[in-house]
Formats: sequence, structure tokens, C-alpha cells
Amino acid sequence: MRSDEFYMHRALDQARLGLAAGEVPVGAVVVDAAGEIVGAGFNAPLGCHDPSAHAEVQALREAGARLGNYRLEGCTLYVTLEPCVMCTGAILHARLARVVYGAAEPRSGMVESKANLFAQPWFPHRVVVEGGLLAAQASRLLKAFFAERRG
Repeated sequence: MRSDEFYMHRALDQARLGLAAGEVPVGAVVVDAAGEIVGAGFNAPLGCHDPSAHAEVQALREAGARLGNYRLEGCTLYVTLEPCVMCTGAILHARLARVVYGAAEPRSGMVESKANLFAQPWFPHRVVVEGGLLAAQASRLLKAFFAERRG
């Protein structure tokens, strides 16, 4: 089995693809229990004209299609940025076993920054969540993107 860092580097690769496409550089990969990447995605709301085309959702969609099931039990999602409320909902509905994220999202993060939706007692499924993995690399991509935009 490969390390969490290996998979987070693959998520960072996805974020770089998003950056090259002019999107906010956030990337994600879904890994099954055997260690195979079964879904990958980067932020694409601009290119897809779809407000739900966040990296996590893109990766979940691909994993669901590949596995033939929207329930991704036993899978882990690696994402470069703390999930927002929409992505947290999608993660919970997908029944992922685990989420590993890089940088915190102080404005809209739903794990540590604004709230912890994963910890709410009304959800029937529990997801193990770990943050801060390769956070500096993820933050650098985001800061460079926004610095360039602000000129």
C-alpha cells in the first residue's frame, strides 16, 4: 500500500491541471481499499459552467462511474483543500471511509475552519477525517493563483 503522501501528491497533480485550465487549483483523488486510484478531479466550475464541479465532486463522480456504485465504502478521498459544505455532503452520501485534506479553508471549510459537519450526530455514517497533509504545497498553489489574479 502506498503512503498518504503519495496519494496527496496525485491530488496536487490534479490541482496543477486545474491551475493550467484557469481554475482555482484544488485537486482530489479517490483511492479504493486496495490502493488503486479510482477517481480523480480538479476544480472545474468555470470550464464546466457548473457550480458543483468542485474537485471532490469530480473525483467522486469518476469513482462512482468506474465502480458502478455511488456508495464508495472503504474508499479514501485525498483533497488539497478542506472541503466546503457541498463537498462534505457529497462525501457523506458517498459513504467514504476516510478523507485526508491538505490546506485549511478559513472562509468556508467544514472540518476545522467554520464547522465540523462530519462530527454531527444526525448523520448515519462516520468518516475519519485528517487534515494538514502537504498543506504548505497546497497553500502555495492557491496563493500563487490568487496573487496572479489580483495582479
